[in-house]
Amino acid sequence: MEIIGTVKEILDLQVFKNNFKKRELLLKTEEQYPQILRIEFILDKTKLLNSLKTDDKIKIFINLKGKKWTTKTGNKIFLNSIQGWKIENITEKNEFDELPF
Repeated sequence: MEIIGTVKEILDLQVFKNNFKKRELLLKTEEQYPQILRIEFILDKTKLLNSLKTDDKIKIFINLKGKKWTTKTGNKIFLNSIQGWKIENITEKNEFDELPF
């Protein structure tokens, strides 16, 4: 799957046990009713965010992740996340780019 939007914020790198790394960004989608989505990048994919800046227009290739969590009291909770694995910068085409000369 892929999502196109504008970078609103790039969050700091988080390092957890066993050197597990995660970094997130906030992306504003381009649709009739734009949404702000939190997209996470893990392990070596955190480096994909290094060259981005606020207001960049990008396409992110994603996987939707879900898992069931059982609380100490036995309640079942279902958690979802959006995990990015590839980013393409999108630039506005110049009207002269397609001229034959």
